[in-house]
Amino acid sequence: MKRKAAAKKVGAAALRLKPIGEKVVVKRLEAETKTKGGIVLPDTAKEKPKRGKVLSVGEGKRLDSGELVKPAVKPGDEVIFSSFAGTEITVDGEEVLIMSQDDILAIVKA
Repeated sequence: MKRKAAAKKVGAAALRLKPIGEKVVVKRLEAETKTKGGIVLPDTAKEKPKRGKVLSVGEGKRLDSGELVKPAVKPGDEVIFSSFAGTEITVDGEEVLIMSQDDILAIVKA
């Protein structure tokens, strides 16, 4: 039941933010709480994950010629981004990142 409430909040954040140009709004995925060996990590030892879910995208990048290049990602895509990508903001109590599409390194395929 908590997951549904969290999903509604994330959806609300996505609806309230409309990225401009080639910007993308990403919700960071949860950090790992255990190592592969089963050791529980304290909060101070956790790294911020470099994976996230795309919530919304801008209309794309405008080239010097005036041509509009559509974004390569779409809402719902799971992506990997660079370590210092984007600007963290809080919307309706949820932390999200606004980043350039160029900061996205890959789309994770299921």
